[in-house]
Amino acid sequence: MKPAIRKANLRCAIYTRVSSDSGLEQEFNSLDNQREASEAYIKSQAHEGWKLIRERYDDGGFSGGSMERPALLKLLDDVRQGRIDVIVVYKVDRLTRSLADFAKLVELFDEHDVSFVSVTQAFNTTTSMCRLTLNVLLSFAQFEREVTGERIRDKIAASKKKGIWMGGVVPLGYRVENRALHIVEEHAELVRGIFRRYLALGSVVRLKAAMDEEYVRLPNRVDGAARQTGGGLFSRGHLYKILSNPIYIGRLGHKGHVYEGQHAAIIDQDAWDRTQALLAAHAQRKACPSRSSDALLIGKLYDDRGNRMSPSEAAKGAKRWRYYISQAILQGRKQDAGSVARVSASEIEAKVLDVVRAELGDGNVAAETLREGLDKITIGQGGLTIRWNEALSPHALARAITVPWTPTPSRRRQEILQGGGQQPSDLRPMRTEARRTFIAAYRKARSSLDRLIADPTISIVALATGGDRSERSIRQTLSLAFLDPALVEAAIEGRLPRGFGLQRLMDPPPAWPDQWAALGLQGPARD
Repeated sequence: MKPAIRKANLRCAIYTRVSSDSGLEQEFNSLDNQREASEAYIKSQAHEGWKLIRERYDDGGFSGGSMERPALLKLLDDVRQGRIDVIVVYKVDRLTRSLADFAKLVELFDEHDVSFVSVTQAFNTTTSMCRLTLNVLLSFAQFEREVTGERIRDKIAASKKKGIWMGGVVPLGYRVENRALHIVEEHAELVRGIFRRYLALGSVVRLKAAMDEEYVRLPNRVDGAARQTGGGLFSRGHLYKILSNPIYIGRLGHKGHVYEGQHAAIIDQDAWDRTQALLAAHAQRKACPSRSSDALLIGKLYDDRGNRMSPSEAAKGAKRWRYYISQAILQGRKQDAGSVARVSASEIEAKVLDVVRAELGDGNVAAETLREGLDKITIGQGGLTIRWNEALSPHALARAITVPWTPTPSRRRQEILQGGGQQPSDLRPMRTEARRTFIAAYRKARSSLDRLIADPTISIVALATGGDRSERSIRQTLSLAFLDPALVEAAIEGRLPRGFGLQRLMDPPPAWPDQWAALGLQGPARD
């Protein structure tokens, strides 16, 4: 401790703190009480030149176990700026309850010649005996804080064993009322849908992709601190958390144990069991190194946007297919994937082997040697760039090569009907929803025409009477029954270009060749 320097006037700052913000709205609260006692003490030391500065340092609702308190940080900043000579507190534990933090504070006070005074404990840091006493007091304060923490943790554990909700982030599908969870049916239905779709799709990655495509967003909610949350897309982590949270079957998890809760379940036991079995199966496949040991290019293959391509597999019965898939796809970032986001493992491995063996002039290079010697393979729509190291060719000057290559499509591209002047590469098939709408309308049109032909006494007005369709709707769609069968077949198979739908196909010209011309499409050759 530096020897105290006698000053004519000592600038005194009062620091006050309470752990809870309860009661701070009162006209005279605990902070006011601490400050009043500290001001009286400073006045009693007026003969020593003590004078109170105007700045207030009050932390209401902050724990003494942390240094992250606004007023305390401002106080310490003013100490460093040389604006304070004496810090006055009501009790030592108002400043801190941590012995380690107190030691840091005393070091800072020493550095800037600042004294520390406790009003009710009648000592300061100017003598070694006072500092020893302070350390003892702080040790007890820290002990008290740790015992209190243990008591709170024990209470939480005992309450959760009884199935009582003990606070925290409220799970999606529930709200809190009288410290108990109650179902919010609208949100609960969203949770049930997540479980159903996961069981149908079998993958969180595919589930997220489907939800993103449908623009499913987190519901807007207000948390306990009156902050509004939600509105964003579901993350993969959030979906995993929902699918593995036992709260949705009426239970509470705590420290690796699960207890029966006092709240209602959202998911039935069968759906929960099947979901956990599927999650466990996926986790086991990821954790098992032998599953990917036959992936020759693991850790070596990248797409042309820099994303690593990881080995994956699919199985149906006894058949098994291996792939490399871009991490952008696996992480639900489809827009960030390269031009080739998925490729057959056997095809790309065979291609790399053939290229490297031909380049090195050694047709006997073993696959394991290849694995050790390859540095990086970048795959794109136009070709492959392969880099290797001296393990493959110690004397080679060029250890990289780019070769043209096009991956075999996983399924044959369906031929899209063309219009005049269009290139096949510019065409996209009609939307699935448009195709479904057309098929449903065409069936109704054929049914209406068959009834009119079978019974000439039936009119369109009679068809509409007592049915679920209006006369106008029947007249609009009846023309579909006179479409060229080849055109109908193309629509059903989805071979019409993007932009075609029900409205565009209604009211065609009578002659079939004229129908193709009116739609701007190249019709089939006719005798």
